[in-house]
Amino acid sequence: MAQIPYLIGTGTQTALMVDGKPFHARSGELHNSSASDLQYMEKKVWPALREMHLNCVVAPIYWECVEPEEGVFDFALLDGLLAQARREGVRLVMLWFGLWKNSASEYVPQWVKKDHQRFWEVRAPGGGLPSFINGLHHRIISPLCAEAVQADAKAYAAVMAHLKEADEQHTVIMMQVENEIGIIGCARDHSPAAEAAFAGQVPEALAEAMGVSGTWTEAFGPDAAENFMAWHYGRAVETIIEAGKAQLALPMYVNAWLEQAPWTPGSYPSGGPQFKVHKIWRAAAPQVDLFAPDIYVDNYRDVVDEYASDGNPLFIPEVRQTADTVAFYLYAVGAHNCLCFSPFGVEDMTGMGEKPDAMTLQMLNIAQDAMGGGAGKLLADAYDKVAGMEEILEQAHREGRAHGFLDNGARSEVVHLAQVDLHIQYGMNPMAGKAPGLPCAGGLVVELSDDEFILLATGCAVDITAHEGVDASVQLLTKEEGRFENGQWVRGRILNGDERYRNTFGLPAPLQRFKIDLYR
Repeated sequence: MAQIPYLIGTGTQTALMVDGKPFHARSGELHNSSASDLQYMEKKVWPALREMHLNCVVAPIYWECVEPEEGVFDFALLDGLLAQARREGVRLVMLWFGLWKNSASEYVPQWVKKDHQRFWEVRAPGGGLPSFINGLHHRIISPLCAEAVQADAKAYAAVMAHLKEADEQHTVIMMQVENEIGIIGCARDHSPAAEAAFAGQVPEALAEAMGVSGTWTEAFGPDAAENFMAWHYGRAVETIIEAGKAQLALPMYVNAWLEQAPWTPGSYPSGGPQFKVHKIWRAAAPQVDLFAPDIYVDNYRDVVDEYASDGNPLFIPEVRQTADTVAFYLYAVGAHNCLCFSPFGVEDMTGMGEKPDAMTLQMLNIAQDAMGGGAGKLLADAYDKVAGMEEILEQAHREGRAHGFLDNGARSEVVHLAQVDLHIQYGMNPMAGKAPGLPCAGGLVVELSDDEFILLATGCAVDITAHEGVDASVQLLTKEEGRFENGQWVRGRILNGDERYRNTFGLPAPLQRFKIDLYR
């Protein structure tokens, strides 16, 4: 039996070990329903993915399919996905669509949906169901409903027990538990059980972790409602993860639907693993291995910097697939040693899939241009270029010699290397003016030695100088195109004369990689 995948280290020094080696998931997440039909996967999905240079696919597994009758489990769909992934030569990160998906309880089995007594719902103030976007009401089973949590945990444990027997080679390398959980439509649960709990004292473990005391309102003031839900969702997830890890202890994470306008709990899923409540989640659910952002917002750099802090490794299971996706990817890998990068609806990116309709995007508060944008070929090229560099990148991160940069609205920045500075000017090619069609630009740099580095970037110009205050002349010795094979640089053209531009040169769209050598 192959060694079970595991995480080692903390923060940007974390490695996801698969078959005894660090694994970086050049991935894509499928649309919600794609994996529910193996024939659809064969005809529509796998043909689209073969062009993308993926080594991993993020795919859902559904409680309603796993346990169609209470206590009766069906793993045919899961087994089919395993067989297809092995044939395609990719790993899987599985999303457990259990009690909660995008806040609502829509993927629970029919026998759960029909039994409102055993599996009771979150209530809004006044006792009704929370109101979703556009005034639609939706059912959210309460995390305080112990019987529902136990039923989910039983099904999840059955999935993990089956994987232990059916997936000895560990095609599945990680599990996401639930999806974008929290309450939309109000800040907290107002069911009778929740009202009683909210009026009581903050649990002792949380009070100790946060240094507070008293009731929820006394302890947390205006943040009490969201913190209350974060604790109870965290406790529910801990129960589910504990049951799953008892069968097969794969790394397990939770993902967050990020804060969005109007920026109040309930306009985004209140109680989900937002960065601001990570400390509460850690107290409630210590077996969660990491917190992952689903990024459809414009402040991408701020989000990844947050989620890569405080010892949390960066893992991006969903990101929009717009023209700036490549720059986002390079920054995540270069700045934060990102363990997984995964545009949502990846089967769309080659033009072979089916895009969500405008109403669906509006209901999820996702901009109309957040899907598509012709990024498929660009990202496939980036994945291909990074694939041969992964061992070098991993070592460079351990030694502090990997860097990322990204246009975040300021038109330039300086990247400080060991012996020189890179002055990055975004959106500009010094020989051709502004590069067209680039809403975002960025890249990564890996220092091979003091005078030698790899630069992979798009939509920017780079000027190389000595550190400020250093009386030295830095000159470009060579500028090479090339590729990596088995971790070794294989030189292509040596660019000189008009193609070198002294110490300043452009990296316009779509994506370029150079090996730079300097002399003094």
